[in-house]
Amino acid sequence: MSRLQKKFNDEILPKLKEKYKDKNPMQLPRLKKIIISMGIAEAAKDKNAMQDHINELTLLSAQKPIITRAKKAISNFKLREESPVGLMVTLRGKRMFEFLDRFCNIACPRIRDFRGFSTKCDGRGNYSVGLNDQQIFPEIDLDKVKRSQGMNITFVTTADKDEECVDLLTNLGFPFK
Repeated sequence: MSRLQKKFNDEILPKLKEKYKDKNPMQLPRLKKIIISMGIAEAAKDKNAMQDHINELTLLSAQKPIITRAKKAISNFKLREESPVGLMVTLRGKRMFEFLDRFCNIACPRIRDFRGFSTKCDGRGNYSVGLNDQQIFPEIDLDKVKRSQGMNITFVTTADKDEECVDLLTNLGFPFK
């Protein structure tokens, strides 16, 4: 069991039970999964760049990413059907808590001019963060990075409302403003 998962079970869940007394313990907000995705339409033309991004995402998540492919051909974007357009990893369980711990405590302080993330969720209890550079993660070797690549990180929770989601992520150590 990871350090953050143990903290969640021992400290955060009792806090949430106290705060939301009218709720059934199974209705308390929990973190379901973390989805990390990269859009690599430009890099898909270069096979070496595609493999580099796959290796970087594998280092970050300790899991091999799925290559997402285009569903339709769009001529204005020079996009053909079934051509690779992105990479995606879904983290659950132990890997999810380990990634969240590394993201909050190691990667976020390395973001340039970082003052915290906004508390705006999607309305259904999920929170998404967009990063413009993958080099904030210490696992990535800066000498091997040829081009900077952004990524989206989505934290999917079981919370019904945005306030519950923000409360859960704050208790987990997420750096909000």
